[in-house]
Amino acid sequence: MNDRVDRGRIERALSVATSSTKGSEASTHGDSLSSFIDALRDALCGAHRTALRALFAKVANNASDTPLVMPHQIHEAFKETCATTASLSERSSVGRLIHKIQEAVCGFPVVAMACRVDMGVWQFILLNMDDMMVEEVSPASYLALKEKLAGNVASAINDQFVLEFDMRPFTKVSPKVTLKSSIGNGVSHLNKTLTLQVFGNGDAGTGMGALLSWMQRFQSSKGHSLLLDEDIIDTVQKLRSALLFAVAAMTRMESEEAMDYTLIEPLGFLRGWGATVGGVRTSFGLLLDLIEAVDPATLEELLCRLPVIFRVAIISPHGFFGQDNVLGLPDSGGQIVYILDQVRALEAELTRRLHEAGLSDLHPDIVVITRLIPNSLGTACHEQLEPLRGTNHGRILRVPFRSDDGEVLNDFISRFEIWPYLERFTIEATKELLAQLGGELPEFIIGNYSDGNLAATLMRHEMKGSSDAHVCLATIAHALEKTKYSDADLHWDAVHYKPYNFGIQTTADLIAMSSSDFIVTSTFQEIAGNPTQVGQYESYQYFTLPKLYRVVDGIDVFDSKFNIVSPGCDASFYFPFRDETKRLDSAQDYIADLFYGDERANQTVGRLVERKPIIFSMARLDAVKNLTGLASIYGNSPLLRERCNLIIIGGVVNPALTNNKEEMAECQKMHEIIKKYGLTEGFRWSAAQTDRAICGEIYRCVADTRGVFVQPALYEAFGLTVVEAMSTGLPTFATSSGGPAEIIKDGVSGFHIDPHCPAEAQAKIEGFFERCAQDHLRWDLVSTQSVKRIEERFTWHEYARRLSSCCAVYSFWAQITSLERHAAARYLEAWYLCVFRKLVEEMREREMRQR
Repeated sequence: MNDRVDRGRIERALSVATSSTKGSEASTHGDSLSSFIDALRDALCGAHRTALRALFAKVANNASDTPLVMPHQIHEAFKETCATTASLSERSSVGRLIHKIQEAVCGFPVVAMACRVDMGVWQFILLNMDDMMVEEVSPASYLALKEKLAGNVASAINDQFVLEFDMRPFTKVSPKVTLKSSIGNGVSHLNKTLTLQVFGNGDAGTGMGALLSWMQRFQSSKGHSLLLDEDIIDTVQKLRSALLFAVAAMTRMESEEAMDYTLIEPLGFLRGWGATVGGVRTSFGLLLDLIEAVDPATLEELLCRLPVIFRVAIISPHGFFGQDNVLGLPDSGGQIVYILDQVRALEAELTRRLHEAGLSDLHPDIVVITRLIPNSLGTACHEQLEPLRGTNHGRILRVPFRSDDGEVLNDFISRFEIWPYLERFTIEATKELLAQLGGELPEFIIGNYSDGNLAATLMRHEMKGSSDAHVCLATIAHALEKTKYSDADLHWDAVHYKPYNFGIQTTADLIAMSSSDFIVTSTFQEIAGNPTQVGQYESYQYFTLPKLYRVVDGIDVFDSKFNIVSPGCDASFYFPFRDETKRLDSAQDYIADLFYGDERANQTVGRLVERKPIIFSMARLDAVKNLTGLASIYGNSPLLRERCNLIIIGGVVNPALTNNKEEMAECQKMHEIIKKYGLTEGFRWSAAQTDRAICGEIYRCVADTRGVFVQPALYEAFGLTVVEAMSTGLPTFATSSGGPAEIIKDGVSGFHIDPHCPAEAQAKIEGFFERCAQDHLRWDLVSTQSVKRIEERFTWHEYARRLSSCCAVYSFWAQITSLERHAAARYLEAWYLCVFRKLVEEMREREMRQR
């Protein structure tokens, strides 16, 4: 290489970088890390020393043009080494060590490696090729070397004053889960840990005093006090005595009897404990149990029974957010369906909780806040207020984007371009929201996507100035853009990435995630990945944006703020095909023509001549969804072409009909595959369908043919179409990369396929149809198990229950402990003011020059 690295210079740089971050502490989980580096040292000094020297020499030589080496390149080089070394194999102990290397940066004689010892556990190692010695270095040291060699930042290892994002000083005393199996169940761990800390240690009185104080502050949406009269009950001892008197007074009353609160108001108990005598008795029993002996499960059950949430704000600024004619428009896809279903389920759950608390005269108030777009392209996005169908009080509140001089932006702009307008939008949206809520603050704010999460964070900050009440903040990323491009952080300011504004977006992600009370994910893999793949959130723990800042301790997957709350699908659209009474008879002719009709220009390609089992897929037409990969699998399989038809619904069928370059490329690629395999019969490709009622019936019509659904995405964060298909009883083959691996129990309720190994995926689909031909009950068994799996694990009812419970628990602990961490909040404010705003201003200036 032209840019060689001097060993002494590296060591001096490492010393500087280490002293500027974490001192001598390079990582946590010390035992596993020590054993890993010891095992690596033993391997490098053992019988395979020569072979491993050759391996790393090959890796270094291959990196002469591109110093950053990705894991598949390392694994391929190791596979070649194994082929020439009889005692080495990929499954050997050495092989397992090599497969933990996620990336390497090479500058002869040094190879620096980022090693993922386990999910969420990282170690950074420096290997000297001259003597094959290794040493552990800090994240900052590794990132400095990465900037120098792979990011082409000449001053990286000498600059002692590089800005670093480091949350460790603020989170080191926060509750962290310790077991991988507990990742994503943060609410239970947080509650258990803090219950023992606050109520335990022989100081239970302090904890009960805090709980009493918290209950005394309860007010309804109309400003009336709930639960306790603090003039009567102002000590824990008085609370205990009043509870005993109240329980005794209710002894002879029937549990189903409506609660008459005039009987217990003289004791200091106000409304909100339950609608029936039995409900009140249960709540009082839980509270007495806590006074006598603290138990985390009892506390959580009590918190989830009390009327904690009345008002909710859900933020989603980008795209065309509406109920009709929006799906398929730019930036307007699955997140809209998710939020609309979320609101309906959440309102139903909160209404149930208020009724059970004896507050049936009150109702939850849920407002979705999005952007108002005057040129709304035939949608309702120009209307300020829009009632939400399927709810009693839910509504969409739209607020416009404005230029610096206050003029309203009339046209749609991409989610990558909205950052300069977001702060002003949030300030105006906060005022409009409070007006909608009669001046009351929401108890709960939910952000969506990077822009919505930052807006939700800013909104809560705006509200803090008007009240001391805690507003619970949850963020939902849905999909983190940084993780879609392997070098989006290292080359964030490259010309080809400028339109994405990755620097702004990544900074917004860090601020919002770190500010939230809790983070909602759909799957475990979103958080911590799997043994071979880094999780989306995990990738935010250590990384660098060269010349901007380094993240030396960012998002920790062991943080107790992570909670897996999996969504479902709307059961009114997606129900089993066997339920004939609910089938959409009016759509049968339309679907029959969609499947078997003549080709229609710009609408369909290909024709189905015979009625056979259908292999079906439906998704956006972009590279990651891999619909073209499925077409290739079908085209390459004589067995599948003989026994099945293939129907693909997605995107446009004419590349001239889209301005999206990726969709255009995939459309052209699909036509090339059709030509290559001669897919004129037995294959049908239709443009995207947006009507959910029709889509639900399409799944069922495919099931009528005893077909299957295939979701071949290269990566899928969750997999809503997988849930939809399985809900209708359609056996499903779905990618093993991402959420579907958790939705499907392989071989029982569906099948996992590796989209990167199309031959294996093809064989698995072929094998299913061959087995079904031999065993006519096989298809029915998988179909039944598919429906059962979704009904047990992926419903909106369960989603809303868990989300509401998370809000109740996190709100409680934030108000009686220092979970809100004033110092951390001030630190993140500084990042917003000094880094985020600067990046946005640079974006403004760049756009002005382009104009």
